[in-house]
Amino acid sequence: MGLNAQTSVPVFTAGQILTAQQQKEINTGIPVFATTVTRDAAFGGTGEKTLAQGQYAYIEATSTLQVYTGAAWTSAISSGLNLITAQTIGSAVGSVTVSNVFSATYDAYKIVVSGGVGSIDEKLGFQLGASTTGYYAGIGTINYSGATASNASDNNAASWTRAGRQGTLGISMNLDLVNPFLAARTTVFGNYIIMETSSGAGFNSGFHNVATSYTGFTLTPASGTLTGGTIRVYGYANS
Repeated sequence: MGLNAQTSVPVFTAGQILTAQQQKEINTGIPVFATTVTRDAAFGGTGEKTLAQGQYAYIEATSTLQVYTGAAWTSAISSGLNLITAQTIGSAVGSVTVSNVFSATYDAYKIVVSGGVGSIDEKLGFQLGASTTGYYAGIGTINYSGATASNASDNNAASWTRAGRQGTLGISMNLDLVNPFLAARTTVFGNYIIMETSSGAGFNSGFHNVATSYTGFTLTPASGTLTGGTIRVYGYANS
């Protein structure tokens, strides 16, 4: 945690003697939390404020200022597209899971992978939660050489198998998801670049034929491993 991070938002009683730490928390103005988990744990407990509409919080993990609407936390500075998390991919991992990023705050999300490499040139799959069935998608690829086209599909697959691409020259993924948190079918739209001069660029769209709410996802290459890079998840403001 940073210098100003808190673990609670206290309330005080008449005549109470305040400690130095309690006075420091008052002086920070807007309370600062390491993550959304520590933010949520800081309200409603013994000696803590009750969470109510108009409460502000700063989250160190994403460098974002949030406000509580009375129903959910949302960005206090709405730019239309708000960063939720930036998770670093490890070294030579067979898959990477991003948890607790979908919520009632947003209906639609953008997921971007930047940097990093794969051990081989291979497809990069995307799975919602633990769901391993019901993924449908159409994929078109345009080759760099001769502008020839090819196509593929996911038909009741275990994931959107061509949601991105990994290779020794880089990892590529740019997805838009609609309704992953709602108990409804999730749609996906995306594109990726194959960073090999003999390959091409892919475009995909489809849906998940399971009306279930999910809070996270997993990226898994069809074979090989991923090393480095950052997975960023953004939420599209609902209004």
